[in-house]
Amino acid sequence: MTRFPLFRAFSCSLLALASQALGWQPSGESVPAVPQEFRAAWISTVHNIDWPSRSGLPGAAQRAELLNILNTCAQLKLNAVFLQVRPNADALYRSSLEPWSQWLSGPGVNPGYDPLAFAIQEAHRRGIELHAWFNPFRAKANVKHAVGHNHVSLMRPDLMKRTGSVLLMNPSASASRDHALKVIMDVVRRYDIDGVHLDDYFYPYPTPGRAWSPAAFGDGKSPSQRRSYIDDFVQDMYKSVKSSKPWVRVGVSPFGIWRPGVPGGIEAGVDAYEHLACDARKWLSRGWVDYLAPQLYWRCSPAKQSFPALMQWWAAQNSRRPVWPGIATARIMSSEDPGRPASEIAAQVNYSRSLARTAPGQCFWSIKSIMRNAGGIQKYLNRLYPSMAVPPAMPWCGTGTPGQPQNFYVADNGSTVTLSWQPSGNPSRKWAVQARYGSRWATRILLPGSQTRVTLPKSFLGDAGAVAVRGVSAYGAQGPASAVKR
Repeated sequence: MTRFPLFRAFSCSLLALASQALGWQPSGESVPAVPQEFRAAWISTVHNIDWPSRSGLPGAAQRAELLNILNTCAQLKLNAVFLQVRPNADALYRSSLEPWSQWLSGPGVNPGYDPLAFAIQEAHRRGIELHAWFNPFRAKANVKHAVGHNHVSLMRPDLMKRTGSVLLMNPSASASRDHALKVIMDVVRRYDIDGVHLDDYFYPYPTPGRAWSPAAFGDGKSPSQRRSYIDDFVQDMYKSVKSSKPWVRVGVSPFGIWRPGVPGGIEAGVDAYEHLACDARKWLSRGWVDYLAPQLYWRCSPAKQSFPALMQWWAAQNSRRPVWPGIATARIMSSEDPGRPASEIAAQVNYSRSLARTAPGQCFWSIKSIMRNAGGIQKYLNRLYPSMAVPPAMPWCGTGTPGQPQNFYVADNGSTVTLSWQPSGNPSRKWAVQARYGSRWATRILLPGSQTRVTLPKSFLGDAGAVAVRGVSAYGAQGPASAVKR
């Protein structure tokens, strides 16, 4: 029974000797920290906007499409995705609380695999965080849609409110809020997600062309009462997630304008504070979210919906919690905004960086426009993201710096190279592999914390003069690097 450990030790010794023979020697040089920047894209499932391309697609085809998306994200050096796992009180994962989503294989139809588990595994394999995106109160995107047998609209019709063609779980009812929180926490507890993400659908948007009044929704509640309900829901959700898994990021993507006229000169036909009961400024200032991703889908000008003016205002609301703007790649050269060039997106990324202090980040709506390379956006992203980055740390959630990797070596196998190391000290959520070219260090690849060995094409490192590996904690703290040099 002792043969296998001895064989492993012997194999490691041979690899180490081979590494030394080829010139890779331990290096005590200083390795700079991995850059920190949140780089995310939304993957929308409702109406099959982004994925899967149509309902009823075979499971193998669904998985192939998702792998193509994740591969593109990795190639462009994005490090997070928001996967919509609950578009309308249904599930893109195995659930005892809600039916399978109609956007997969049909309402209540098992697709034959667990899409969320698959997505998490494949995202982590590529160094990408998977944030589960929930729509908390939408029951049906269209009242005519069929649903699974245990859908909330069938089980609790008393909670339903219709607004236009959309059916909502009434947020004013405590049972609606309790159910939404129960669903979210079920995913947090059972899946290895990196974040919980909510969009801007709380109370309904006003109907275009119709005067809005609190009575239109028919729940008998005032705007201040509705805000109180949503405030409580967001605060309870944050506390619940942190009590279960404090490293899971909690974020909300509100409408990009908090209120018309704020900041001065800003115009909007929607008052998110009044109409949607969305006081995202309070959530950010009170620390009920780890980040906000306001949907700043407008251009840098004109002034009435100015991206820079809005970004500056949002960033000023809490100096300790980051604001990572939602940026509309979907509007590049679109009918919604004719003539918008991809260079506008690059300008917005750079402006957000100028305000972000130590925690920059951007979120792109949505992955479909990036996949089809709208306006040549991939060229701009390659320029903006020349090296990998890790999401900014969350020291307010927890600490614990990973230890320095031990026995790090690089072995030349001919056409490939193998990197191997052993963890030490506090655990790592992910590993960052860095390489030095001349005097410049670049982060080449991110790996899950469970992986301590990787074989790569020899061309991957190219003419690197040194290679290093370091751990990154679940809270984003970076440990000391171990390096070897030629």
